Amino acid sequence: MTLAQNPARGPALRIGVIGAGRVGAVLAAKLMTAGHHIVAAAGESDASHARIAALLPGVANEKPTVVARSSDVLLLTVPDDMLANVVSMLAASGALHDGQYVVHTSGRHGLAVLEPAVQAGARTVAMHPAMTFTGTALDLDRLDGCVFGLTAGAAERRFAEALVADLGGRSTWVPEEMRTLYHAGLAHGANHLVTLVSEAMELLAAAGVDEPADTLRPLLTAALDNALDQGDAALTGPIARGDVNTVRAHLDDIAANAPQTLASYVALARATLARVVTDGRLLPIRALKINQLLDEALAEARAPRTRTRETR
Repeated sequence: MTLAQNPARGPALRIGVIGAGRVGAVLAAKLMTAGHHIVAAAGESDASHARIAALLPGVANEKPTVVARSSDVLLLTVPDDMLANVVSMLAASGALHDGQYVVHTSGRHGLAVLEPAVQAGARTVAMHPAMTFTGTALDLDRLDGCVFGLTAGAAERRFAEALVADLGGRSTWVPEEMRTLYHAGLAHGANHLVTLVSEAMELLAAAGVDEPADTLRPLLTAALDNALDQGDAALTGPIARGDVNTVRAHLDDIAANAPQTLASYVALARATLARVVTDGRLLPIRALKINQLLDEALAEARAPRTRTRETR
């Protein structure tokens, strides 16, 4: 049962959001559609002002202390490194109150960062959406079925799950001591995927391909689906096959035409080698030859260029 559907909770919750970035404005808008009242939002940048106007029409942009004082549920959607200072400031100013729910959306942090709120009488929840956000209305439908990593005390678990349900999401529970590892897994998969895909498009563009994104889309979609379904069994290509000469040719052409992508190609090639050797698909002697090629490519890339001066 969601919070909005639970008659025991009475009227819709009064929800405030501090940090009207890509995440905060979208979550608040989704909760608004679930029947809750967004009392105010706090955002300083022009982009935050625009998001409040677009996603939260009629919602006032107020100071953080005003938002906190007026809300039953306070969403803290500020950057990870700012979170501790924001919580401490709100608690010290007396803006938090007894029985209030204070919920942050940081993947890295758990409940410890919210201890000043607990000391002020608040009830705390860590609720991280495993989703990438644009900060626009496009994100609202993407939240349906999105997994939220939750950490909460026993007394707050039902509230946390109901809040996620109102957001259209699904809950997974993350132990306090594993929050950072949980977040690292998501960041490694999503953020580094963006870097990888961008570099792959740079390689195709350097090769003269007119539409790198269109060329990659069906291949990467299939590879992602296969990886999620099959794990390492989905690996294909020259590394998995042990095609030494193909890898050598890759390294030569990358160094000549798109050297900015060489380091990540080598790093991921090494990681792939280790996995296919471990599962028995590639003989260690074959992997050793490829590793030597990777070493040589990096060494050559790092070697200082010899400059010749024209004598006069």
